[in-house]
Amino acid sequence: MIAVTTGMVLAAGLGTRMRPLTDTMPKPLVPVAGRTLLDRALDHLEAVGVERAVVNTHYLGEMIRRHLLTRQHPAITLSHESELLDTGGGIAKALPDLGEPFYAINSDAVWTDGATPALKRLAEAYDPGRHDAVLLLQERGRAVGYGGPGDFGVDAEARPRRRGAHAQVPFVFTGVQLLSKRLFIGEPVSVYSMNRLYDKAIAAGRVICVVHDSAWFDVGTMAGLAATEARLRERPLVR
Repeated sequence: MIAVTTGMVLAAGLGTRMRPLTDTMPKPLVPVAGRTLLDRALDHLEAVGVERAVVNTHYLGEMIRRHLLTRQHPAITLSHESELLDTGGGIAKALPDLGEPFYAINSDAVWTDGATPALKRLAEAYDPGRHDAVLLLQERGRAVGYGGPGDFGVDAEARPRRRGAHAQVPFVFTGVQLLSKRLFIGEPVSVYSMNRLYDKAIAAGRVICVVHDSAWFDVGTMAGLAATEARLRERPLVR
């Protein structure tokens, strides 16, 4: 298994789907069961030995900077975006501070781990000669707080297929991934989604998926937050 010592938490979004809570607070600082979304993501990185993490900021970025001052591990590098760069551009801007390969986590992804941490499972699945990305997926019916049609189907070789014209597909992308810098060769630091890079790599057969074996919570909306909190009252989240 390749050693992964760096990661990134995508924390620059506006959090519009969580208003009015995010009118005065950036979404990554929203608490879930007494711990912020941002700290939960960083806890997962720390648990698998990540030594340095990049956190990108934009909306209310100074609040995030102050919040992270007391965090010792992993070491934090901030990547502030004066213009919101979306997921692809945000990661591209941070590449000089990231190793090869690196983890990337959406700040509104909350999950529990099974016997083997999900991030470690991504690293175990990654073959640098064959893969540019490993995506963590969750079964759509098990995704707490999620009400959408799903993102991907998966073939027998763990390769993802987009939903396309299908009304629904079995799996949701969790926002948790292992990426190679090769995805970004020739790509600018500008505004674009990671979806464009995924699609190019999927077409080349260089993306595989790992299906999560524990709970995953979509906390990107107020409804998702409420569903997560309700579930956690029944079964407390162990981080």
